[in-house]
Amino acid sequence: MIDPKLLRADLPGVVRNLARRGFVLDEARITALEEQRKRAQIDADRVRAERNTNAKAVGQAKGKGQDATAILARAEALTHELEQVDATLAQVQAELDTLQLNLPNLLHDTVPDGRDESANQEVRRWGEPRKFEFKPLDHVALGEGLGGMDFEAAARISGARFVIMRGPVAHLHRALAQFMLDLHTVEHGYTEIYAPYMVNAAALVGTSQLPKFEQDLFAIRGEHPAYLIPTAEVPVTNLVREQILSAESLPLKYVCHTPCFRSEAGSAGKDTRGMIRNHQFDKVELVQIVAPDKSYAAHEELTAHAQVVLERLEIPYRTVALCAGDVGFGSAKTYDLEVWLPSQEKYREISSCSNFEAFQARRMQARWRNPATGKPEPVHTLNGSGVAVGRALVAVLENFQNDDGSITVPAVLRPYMRGLGRIVKP
Repeated sequence: MIDPKLLRADLPGVVRNLARRGFVLDEARITALEEQRKRAQIDADRVRAERNTNAKAVGQAKGKGQDATAILARAEALTHELEQVDATLAQVQAELDTLQLNLPNLLHDTVPDGRDESANQEVRRWGEPRKFEFKPLDHVALGEGLGGMDFEAAARISGARFVIMRGPVAHLHRALAQFMLDLHTVEHGYTEIYAPYMVNAAALVGTSQLPKFEQDLFAIRGEHPAYLIPTAEVPVTNLVREQILSAESLPLKYVCHTPCFRSEAGSAGKDTRGMIRNHQFDKVELVQIVAPDKSYAAHEELTAHAQVVLERLEIPYRTVALCAGDVGFGSAKTYDLEVWLPSQEKYREISSCSNFEAFQARRMQARWRNPATGKPEPVHTLNGSGVAVGRALVAVLENFQNDDGSITVPAVLRPYMRGLGRIVKP
């Protein structure tokens, strides 16, 4: 969440920053709540101080053998009054907390202006799209032609936006994940994490999926209510919740491969064909926990690590800086990596690499002890897809297809495919 001290000290500045996103902050509402909180806090402090004084008076009266009946009656009245004042304070604070939990993060100064994705700025492009001597097929036609994708069977079992993969195509999907994990652990210095696929509500509040985006989640009903993870970002980032980390332990760099589960609320009619937007998909997630003064260097590093995946796969891509109106709720700055899909003749997002600064850390109470002050302060958190496995599979199938419907396996994946160089029709 946004630093509450900043909301009190520079509310107009916060309003201006959030307006860049197109978010209208109710300045009058938050000002009124803050005034109520101050009055309630003053009342609570006053009554508590009087109760303490009264308690001492009881002891003094008894010590002198005096009648303390009136003083005890006042003590009872003060206790009741304090309960009421504390309840008022708690109610006002709860309203403030709810309001603050629904405020998006402040944007970094370098985020470009703009209302939607049309204003995103390309900052890098790698590779040249392949020129085909035949009309390239999309991944659905290729996968089904190879007998490796079955959307009809998945629909019978689970409904729309699922896929069954078989044989070498399923193997290729697994190879992509294994390649990414090895690259990030061996060459980029990340520690591999195996994490739960179910989390509690507090974890999702910590990483800012709740309360705002509950409709995008799959909730599990039962004796122990939980949610299926929308991304490994949730369990992995929450490893540092309610912790005070030493300066020497930073940075923490984690990589985690999990399935991800999203309801895709609001996406009716979008990417209904194939694997671009499914309810269940795999992702290799990168997470970094760093000291605040290192977070923007870490952001560039993390983005570069995701880019290396695509370069090793020899898939053309571009990197774009998201504009103010397109940056996600919790992010201060985001780069998207977009791969070239021949069937669509355009670049499609395969990774979002974001710096959340202290936004998630405040919600999680994740801190480090700053050697300069000796005090606990919020860490900065970053994450990014390194990369989405299903979309990487789509990109490999489309970019490495041959005119007979076969797929050339990228060289970097062949060791993970037991040397297989080509996937052909059965």
